[in-house]
Amino acid sequence: MPNFNWEARNRTGGTQKGVMEAATVDIVEAQLKKYGFSNITIKSESKGIGFKLPSFGGGVKIETKDLVVFTRQFATMIDSGLPLVQCLDILSSQQENKGFKDILVKVKESVESGSTFADALSKHPKAFDQLFVNLVAAGEIGGILDTILNRLAAYIEKAMKLKKQIKGAMVYPITIMSIAVVVVGVILIFVIPTFAKMFADFGGDLPAPTKIVIALSNFLIKYIVVIIAGFYGIIWAIKKYYSTPVGQKTIDRFALKAPIAGPLIRKVAVAKFTRTLGTMVSSGVPIMDGLDIVAKTAGNKIVEEAIYSVRQAISEGKTMAEPLAACGVFPPMVVQMIAVGEATGAMDTMLNKIADFYDDEVDDAVGAMTAMMEPLLMVFLGTTVGGLVVAMYLPIFKLAGAVGG
Repeated sequence: MPNFNWEARNRTGGTQKGVMEAATVDIVEAQLKKYGFSNITIKSESKGIGFKLPSFGGGVKIETKDLVVFTRQFATMIDSGLPLVQCLDILSSQQENKGFKDILVKVKESVESGSTFADALSKHPKAFDQLFVNLVAAGEIGGILDTILNRLAAYIEKAMKLKKQIKGAMVYPITIMSIAVVVVGVILIFVIPTFAKMFADFGGDLPAPTKIVIALSNFLIKYIVVIIAGFYGIIWAIKKYYSTPVGQKTIDRFALKAPIAGPLIRKVAVAKFTRTLGTMVSSGVPIMDGLDIVAKTAGNKIVEEAIYSVRQAISEGKTMAEPLAACGVFPPMVVQMIAVGEATGAMDTMLNKIADFYDDEVDDAVGAMTAMMEPLLMVFLGTTVGGLVVAMYLPIFKLAGAVGG
């Protein structure tokens, strides 16, 4: 994609310049306006003759814990009265993550050259997302940057905890299923053929379960490469389908309606929506900007479309509760509490209370799901492996009975 040189006026009235990579001029202009720039001038960057070496690796990786520590320490320093540039200098010098350190140095240089802190952060979207940038901008304008940074750190910590809960819930069943597949595969490929050869030497008719297991073993040995290729092919096809708008909506809708995982996914979506929006509203970010950012970070296309429909309804003069109830994604209790928050003028407090409640709900749901899966997975593993063993020993029992008779 081409590069565009731009010059614009930032929120504080200062002039700022930069370079942005985009497909068209319109995309550059829309992106700059989203970050609060005005009087925008854009020119296409002329390209010289040159070459680019291929890059290796996945780029800079910023750990969430590094971001939390940085935000906490930065808030403490600002609250203590240290200048912004000095804070950035101290924090960049003690940062162990080299990629993050380089970003902080660049942010410091941008601030020294006249950019606002929020504008400097916006140049590094892989480290600081729109939520972070918009909250910092609100803190700079309102003169409460230390308060905003503390809220951001608390938000990131709770979001990280929520993510760990979901990952923790998935580790156990995935581990058990992986072990089951490996054990069954080893038995079918290496153990069953030995028994099959022994039974063939004995002669005689084999029990039906034994015949089925031997046939399954022969099939697996013969088509193992095709089965593995087919498995990866199915995963690739699902990912490809999910990358399309229709596929994303279909899979995300199914996820919300899934028997066991669906209620948990819905609770996570509600907790994330209310926590993010509550943090932004309490920090002074306009509700329309807040909803736009929350929709983009929803992680589920159905939830995203529901939030955008709420945003559209509010722009037409409706309350927030009405379209929330109409979209059918959010539970009635959430809608009613938001309606009370709107009526009392305490929307941010109400949203944070809902988020706290649904964080606890996610805790309970994860615990219940794990407790339910443990016996089911044990029964599945025991039945599968035990069934294979019994099927192989049936002819031996039959032979022993014949000899004893």
